Amino acid sequence: MASVPSLASSVNQRVADALASALPESGAADPLLRRSDRADFQANGILALAKKAKANPRELATTVVEGLDSGDLIKEIEVSGPGFLNITVTDRAIVETLAARAADDRLGVPLAAKPGTTVIDYAQPNVAKEMHVGHLRSAVIGAAMVEILEFTGEKVVRRHHIGDWGTQFGMLIQYLLEHPHELDHKSADGTDGAEVSGEEAMSNLNRLYKASRTLFDSDEEFKTRARARVVDLQAGEPETLALWQRFVDESKIYFYSVFDKLDMDIQDPDVVGESGYNDMLVETCKLLEESGVAVRSNGALCVFFDDVKGPDGNPTPLIVQKSDGGFGYAATDLSAIRDRVGGLGATELIYVVDARQSLHFKMVFETARRAGWLNEDTKAVQLAFGTVLGKDGKPFKTREGETVRLVDLLDEAVDRATAVVREKAEKIGLSEAEILENGRYVGIGAVKYADLSTSAARDYKFDLDQMVSLTGDTSVYLQYAYARIKSILRKAGEAGDRKPVAHPELELAPAERALGLHLDHFGELIAEAAADHAPHKVAAYLYQLSSLFATFYEQCPVVKPEPELVVGENRLFLCELTARTLSKGMSLLGIRTPEKL
Repeated sequence: MASVPSLASSVNQRVADALASALPESGAADPLLRRSDRADFQANGILALAKKAKANPRELATTVVEGLDSGDLIKEIEVSGPGFLNITVTDRAIVETLAARAADDRLGVPLAAKPGTTVIDYAQPNVAKEMHVGHLRSAVIGAAMVEILEFTGEKVVRRHHIGDWGTQFGMLIQYLLEHPHELDHKSADGTDGAEVSGEEAMSNLNRLYKASRTLFDSDEEFKTRARARVVDLQAGEPETLALWQRFVDESKIYFYSVFDKLDMDIQDPDVVGESGYNDMLVETCKLLEESGVAVRSNGALCVFFDDVKGPDGNPTPLIVQKSDGGFGYAATDLSAIRDRVGGLGATELIYVVDARQSLHFKMVFETARRAGWLNEDTKAVQLAFGTVLGKDGKPFKTREGETVRLVDLLDEAVDRATAVVREKAEKIGLSEAEILENGRYVGIGAVKYADLSTSAARDYKFDLDQMVSLTGDTSVYLQYAYARIKSILRKAGEAGDRKPVAHPELELAPAERALGLHLDHFGELIAEAAADHAPHKVAAYLYQLSSLFATFYEQCPVVKPEPELVVGENRLFLCELTARTLSKGMSLLGIRTPEKL
């Protein structure tokens, strides 16, 4: 089905047509329509147009109103102040537009006019290292942006740029070479080849890392062998690469177990770490140097910027290749850009990376632009995120001052949420399996929503007590709103005399109008969130939707409406469309909506 024009876009077009007739010399004019607390919409564009045409704004506004084709769309329009237009749409227009949305699987949300290919770089853990709370935001924000952009019709390529290369692997590989059974998986009877959990995989890696580090720091001969092993790794020596691959594979078992807890789907082909660009590094440096974008400075290959200086006032360069011939992060990041633009055909690159790396990416993107790898047709942006804070407003740490393990945080969230679900389980008849399943959905949803309801650039406080609260701006509040609506629809279905049918002929109560107008805004909201890379706007929309539904349900009886059954049918129709919109919006944020809660 074709997309459904929103009421706002329909009204905007009517006013624009009237403006063009009243002021033909101005050409196409934007009425600057927005929602208003004085009417359904307010058009503010006449003031600027009148000033440009040296006309009286109130007189121009009056002329526009007189020439406006209101039809069945506009109920009332008045000139306010110095030339604002306050516009109220008809109840029929609201219900007919919502009925068209309800008839579409996509809720009438349009696809992007010119979809492109976006590569999103997110969820970037490090091989042989434990994931901590600092990895949470990249994964959650990135996954939401993937869903939102794909829903608009964009082709999205996921990339997980894991840390799987570097000098530390010389130490790890050399130790494993000398202790070959440290990563073996043992079954209960002591035989090899048993399935291993993510926690067991991480335990193996932690044990091996600590042992190898201890030996590296205490044994000079081992340190020499470990450094030689780095050279072997970089040279692609087969045995060294095979052992390196074991570390990567073991780490993936752990990564995927954590992502599974987060209810996120990470596919192996999307995991392209630092090592994936090794073969491009030499050519990247050659291209930069030959084009003059990068120059040699004290033996290192550098890119300089007029506006980037150190504390001493001297230029701080982006180091692409070190003086000893080694490659820095910049070489890998620039090679990744070449691959994503040239190989994957990206029209946009989004990097969901900590705000503290903003200067690095600013220099990398500018270097890529100078080299011609980024241009007007292909842009790169950093979706920079702030820090997860504790209740005290300081970076989230354990009582011992250590970084919080991500799995511990997620497990605690699920435990807290399961306790909340269990309190109401008997009343609605949930089985133990349903309690545990819903507890997981509520707990993980609470963690995701707390992150996504905050603008990515801002820090936020991690407060589990607040996150699993049934009141306030939480995912639990939204999930309960959805479950309540599904309960209403089930009861109506059991009664057998009500079906969710739209009735455009009915007058709407104020709470029905407010809910209906907000439902109609869903498509525009999704387009805005996609364009601005702002999943928090989806969260804010859903919270307001749930709040408007609560007011509607309180003021407008659904199951026993007066005075006629068609009123109940129309209200059930609003209930069903609200539930579908909530479910779709929550799914775009990666949050489940249980039917019973």
